[in-house]
Amino acid sequence: MTKQSGMGDNFYIDGYNLSGDVQSLSRVGGGPAPGDVTSIDKSAYERIGLLRDGAMEFTTFFNDETVTAPLGAVTVLKTLPVTDRIGSYFRGTAVGSPAASLVSKQVNFDPSRGQDGMITFNASLQANGYGLEWGEQLTAGKRTDTGATNGASIDFGATSTLFGATAYLHVFAVTGTSVTVTIQDSADNSVWATLTGLGFTAVTGGSLGAQRLSTGTTATVRRYVRAVTTGTFSNAQFAVNFVRYPVAQS
Repeated sequence: MTKQSGMGDNFYIDGYNLSGDVQSLSRVGGGPAPGDVTSIDKSAYERIGLLRDGAMEFTTFFNDETVTAPLGAVTVLKTLPVTDRIGSYFRGTAVGSPAASLVSKQVNFDPSRGQDGMITFNASLQANGYGLEWGEQLTAGKRTDTGATNGASIDFGATSTLFGATAYLHVFAVTGTSVTVTIQDSADNSVWATLTGLGFTAVTGGSLGAQRLSTGTTATVRRYVRAVTTGTFSNAQFAVNFVRYPVAQS
């Protein structure tokens, strides 16, 4: 992959597309917290990895739109819910491009007014239960299906992995009865099977939302992976971040 800028990125929370309201992301980070285990016979710090963590910190413009979709950032973020929120940063909008997601608590929504009159808000999502996870986009940013569709596949290379996977789903809009998004894998990009554990709950017409699902920790994930939609609908807008684990997860 060649060097890239950060142009054309997307940012989602709980099925809301806030991409047009986010000015910048100051942090998309995670990893294990370091534990100091330095003994007296060492001449420098010695550390081990402890619990995984993660966070997304970002700045939004003032947009209090409440009538038309997508809702403005103020409307979505001002409630500071105590329940979990799922946030996803999509680096560009192409199948196979990087994406980062986390289950989190939104801990703030702080306004700032500049001398020029610009009002912005700083918000932070702190990981809850899982650390920040980087994966690949199974949709080109937001994908729109007008009926049951087999999406484009990602080729992860010839070697299957034996440590399972996780997928994050954001559903932005559904017109019709419902849509069900399922993740499938294949050894040859021809014969497909649903990955056990990665069949998302159906989202009904007029609804939106976000979900995180995982396979078992020893599940085999084959070379090709894709996102498939089924259901009775005329319009479904959604995005999927797929995380394939190359090593055992602790």
